[in-house]
Amino acid sequence: MNHASVRSLLNPFRNAPNLLTLMRICLAPFLVAAILEGQYRLGFILFVAAGLTDALDGTLARVLKQSSMLGHYLDPVADKLLLSTLFLVLLYKGLMPVTVTVLVFGRDVGILLVAALLYAAVGRREFHPSIFGKANTLAQITAVAAVLLHQVTPDWYWVAALRAVALDATMALTVISGLHYAWLISRRPGTPAGSTAK
Repeated sequence: MNHASVRSLLNPFRNAPNLLTLMRICLAPFLVAAILEGQYRLGFILFVAAGLTDALDGTLARVLKQSSMLGHYLDPVADKLLLSTLFLVLLYKGLMPVTVTVLVFGRDVGILLVAALLYAAVGRREFHPSIFGKANTLAQITAVAAVLLHQVTPDWYWVAALRAVALDATMALTVISGLHYAWLISRRPGTPAGSTAK
């Protein structure tokens, strides 16, 4: 592979939005280590920093017109990687309810399996998030932030209330968004006539 091909391959990693997404992925192990060591204040700060990179990468992609196919797929993967890891770590620390964690993982695994089956059967690659899916992601982010903040400020009643509401919202939206995805998939047309599954 010549130098021009290497530069072309790495070019998507050089734009600002994708660099922010990669930074969010790199923050994950430090965030996990902070929580495992009981440094919840640092964990909360790192989580907020990760959230800021999530908000900025999409904005920069639009403002700088640096949208890329890599970023289209990398951004949701980074979000899922971070959130799924945190749900597991917080469950391990006894801070996240088992029911919430099981629902979140069950939904995500189900969506991944269905997406893989659709791709294998009819070559579909697009699996756009629904409004319920976006709301569910927001609820998960709020739940993790509230759980971490509650460890830092256990006497703040509004934080405890936010934690309870966010966890309930996460459970409800996980079920609703999962059912909505199932409904959307059931309405998709099957394999076109004359085509074969690959």
